[in-house]
Amino acid sequence: MWRIPPEPIEDEQRCHLCGRTSPSIAAYLGLCRACILEHPQEALTRARAAHAAARRLFDLPQAPPRTENGVRCGLCVQDCRIGEGERGFCGLRTVRGGRLVHLAGTPRRGLLHWYRDPLPTNCVADWVCSGHRMRGYHNLAVFYASCVLDCLFCQNWHYREADPVRSEMMSARQLAEVANPRTYCVCYFGGDPASQMPHALASAKLLAEKGVVVCWETAGTAHPRLMDRAVRLSLETGGIVKFDLKAYDEGLHTALTGGSNRQTLENFARAAARFSERPEPPLVVASTLLVPGYVTPEEVGRIARFIAGINPEIPYSLLAFAPHFVMPDLPRTPRRHAEEAEEAARAAGLRHVHIGNRHLLW
Repeated sequence: MWRIPPEPIEDEQRCHLCGRTSPSIAAYLGLCRACILEHPQEALTRARAAHAAARRLFDLPQAPPRTENGVRCGLCVQDCRIGEGERGFCGLRTVRGGRLVHLAGTPRRGLLHWYRDPLPTNCVADWVCSGHRMRGYHNLAVFYASCVLDCLFCQNWHYREADPVRSEMMSARQLAEVANPRTYCVCYFGGDPASQMPHALASAKLLAEKGVVVCWETAGTAHPRLMDRAVRLSLETGGIVKFDLKAYDEGLHTALTGGSNRQTLENFARAAARFSERPEPPLVVASTLLVPGYVTPEEVGRIARFIAGINPEIPYSLLAFAPHFVMPDLPRTPRRHAEEAEEAARAAGLRHVHIGNRHLLW
């Protein structure tokens, strides 16, 4: 059973750079939003220590390996260069005898669990997707037990407990075979499918051949070549690519998630540029979790301007936050916060903005 390590925790919710105290400062991180934006180097030093401590709990690599002459993985934004005996940041790849070894995430070995989710479901895009009208059918929900980010507020943090050496694996073909005549759609999430994209793409292709609608819920961190293939499968089958845009500012994104958002924004822009090829149901939907104290209406406005600059018709869902993982001391998203974020998104030019998880607002 995991527990929060004591190193980064303090007795009060205080920023260790400016000394400010607030219930909207996560004690584990020990940084306020203003200092993350205004003092990025100092803030990221502390943030990296917090991420490293959280990952030690699950025996995950504390940082992406950057070994000189290491073997490059190249599957995601972390761009790991793995030395002999090391593991990549996601924990699924290592090097033995100078060769890259995939412990999971290949078409033959997927570290995941799946279940049938009756439609309509609580999908991020439920308010605009075709599955909303498919009562009596189900979504094949595929939860990958790995990720290439390290969100300190992760609401599905349990994937970290999966063991890529001892856990039972499932091939892409085995996964595709669980679909039945009542399977309307499949959605790949987790964790994040980016860490096991070869497996996800292989099973998605097989499911598409059966007439299943293919959807994705991702932070968009996969290599652009792989992300393009995912988008194409959704476009061809009537599915949706749901991008989780956690922040616009790179420093804030890195402090909260342990990784850059450069590839996320690039992949989103590439996918969104194809939005007009099939606007109904929308090919692309964006979402943002409203983390109190960090993902403010101002931050939402910056994300929304980025989206609107590509296509103002792209739907945008703002999700209420509930405290999780190593940020259990933050409050739930206040109703005023959500409403101001919605106003900011509309003022930025977006025409379809939605507040999700309203039951969590207070």
